[in-house]
Amino acid sequence: MWYNEDMDLFEEGKLADGSSEGFVALSALDGRYRKFTWPLIDYLSEAALNRYRIAVELQYLIALSLGFGVQGFATESTPVIPGLPKFTNKQIDALLKIVADFDSESIQELARIESKTKHDVKAIEYYIAMKLEDLGIFSGEELGKVVKAIHIFCTSEDINNLSYALCIKGAILKVIRPRIVNFMHALEKIASPHIATPMLARTHGQPATPVTLGKELSVFIHRLKRQLIALDQVDYLGKLNGATGTFGAHSVALPEVDWRKFAKHFVEKRLNLTYNPLTTQIESHDWEIELFSRLIHINGILHNAATDIWLYISNETFIQIPEHGATGSSTMPHKINPIKFENAEANLEMSDAIFNKLNQTLVTTRMQRDLTDSSMQRNISCAFAHMLIALENLTSGIGQLDVNTTKLNQELENNPAVLGEAIQSVMRVAGILGYPNMENPYERLKEFSRGKTIAQDDMNQFISELELPDDMKSRLLNLTPEKYIGLSEELAREAFEEAGYEAVSQF
Repeated sequence: MWYNEDMDLFEEGKLADGSSEGFVALSALDGRYRKFTWPLIDYLSEAALNRYRIAVELQYLIALSLGFGVQGFATESTPVIPGLPKFTNKQIDALLKIVADFDSESIQELARIESKTKHDVKAIEYYIAMKLEDLGIFSGEELGKVVKAIHIFCTSEDINNLSYALCIKGAILKVIRPRIVNFMHALEKIASPHIATPMLARTHGQPATPVTLGKELSVFIHRLKRQLIALDQVDYLGKLNGATGTFGAHSVALPEVDWRKFAKHFVEKRLNLTYNPLTTQIESHDWEIELFSRLIHINGILHNAATDIWLYISNETFIQIPEHGATGSSTMPHKINPIKFENAEANLEMSDAIFNKLNQTLVTTRMQRDLTDSSMQRNISCAFAHMLIALENLTSGIGQLDVNTTKLNQELENNPAVLGEAIQSVMRVAGILGYPNMENPYERLKEFSRGKTIAQDDMNQFISELELPDDMKSRLLNLTPEKYIGLSEELAREAFEEAGYEAVSQF
């Protein structure tokens, strides 16, 4: 809607006229951020969900036709449902092509069916029946039997829970996880050359024992590696047990079939998910809550990285490399605002807010079924999308940073007082060894340095007056803030050399 000439009333229908021409996005996720979020469309959009529903229904139909050769029911040569024709390889290929050919026209076709059924999963059933007729791969009698077998014994949630599991698994393995790894590579790219570059640490925002820049950034890589291991251990659960989880209709219609073995084999061997044997009408969503909780944890680490990098930019540890033609500030032309890291913070917080709400709602259902989870799950894509936007901004933002070694050196030179920790620790050791006048080392250093401006010569004078053994005194007199980095280099190198965060099982 646009303001009219009086700037008082809205003129309706200028933007939201119901057409797809000149599409105007309602949400930033499909608007300004679409360049980031589009990879999720193949996994978490409504169209993707419907494509997976069709795939699950067709795989179920194929499984009913072929049998599984599991002891206790059908053999490889016997359909699970007597009278159902055993599909040929050619017929199976044709059926699976329905999924491969699912495109924009298919989306519209399915939408027209749903506008009549007013039920999304029932529309899938009718869509498949229509496609079977169009394929012409079954004779008239065969076609009638195959159509009758579509969705047989299934409640909508048998199809939905498996489809959502496949959607989410695809989004994690094909989109989110690779982007986390990309960010880790970006961190490593800037950290690795500075694995031995000393930097003044700031605990509580105050000058503290020096570290190296590479070591500090490697901490985030190490933290994310651990979470990727946890992410790779997620079980994507699925169920296939009917209207209230009892195989009730199955057992009445075909009591001779071992339906539990059939369901387990179907979920695990055909769909590569983990079978949940005990549910109500719905799969209980606990695996989703576990997954979302891990993503919240990862988001927290990413948020910590964003805020730390923002602070490093603020104190000029990092210098932002200007983008040609880009505007940093609308009024202050000298500025380059760290907007990618601020954007990442905001989107990570939005992602967590949605994930947390999903967890709160999905953990429970009234009795055997209610539909609150159905509405909530339609927002899973939003949580993933905000996370993806953050990852893209973090990764590209890291690539536009340079290290200000001059500033790092100046800060170290200006803060020799940070050597106080090393001096008092050496004094403690000397006291334990029996050297005299080593009492109260912490208190003596505190009195000497706290609230004062201390130069390196002052520190050396303090050290020279101590009754330390020659080797200890020599080590301290040769120590400067630049050299006082402990094992930072070795610790960072080990973090970079540890393998593991590239690997992921094939989906």
